[in-house]
Amino acid sequence: MKLLIVDDSSVMRRTIEKHLTNYNLEIVGMAKNGKDALNQFEMKRPDVVTLDITMPEMDGLTCLDKMMSINPEAKVMIITALSDKYTGLLALDKGARGFLYKPVNQTDLVSAFDKLLKRN
Repeated sequence: MKLLIVDDSSVMRRTIEKHLTNYNLEIVGMAKNGKDALNQFEMKRPDVVTLDITMPEMDGLTCLDKMMSINPEAKVMIITALSDKYTGLLALDKGARGFLYKPVNQTDLVSAFDKLLKRN
């Protein structure tokens, strides 16, 4: 499976990459904003995406809408510092398959990815 990691923080992108090494995922790209993420999503067709919400140029919810219109089967995991429940529910309503709050730790990320990819 192909993975696209989207976050405006390079530290967060590397953290996600490091914590997901035990999965059979090929990292096909990393993006620091929604506009770049959407371009990479169209070109590289990832199966799985980690997506921040608060980013420059295009926010994560707008990006999620556009990604779902391109490939509604993509498994998108929102990872954000925004902690209001409305945003989480809105993201799930728009097609996200999971939601994590920052800061993320390895245990929570692995657990969320087990559910996202249906591993037990």
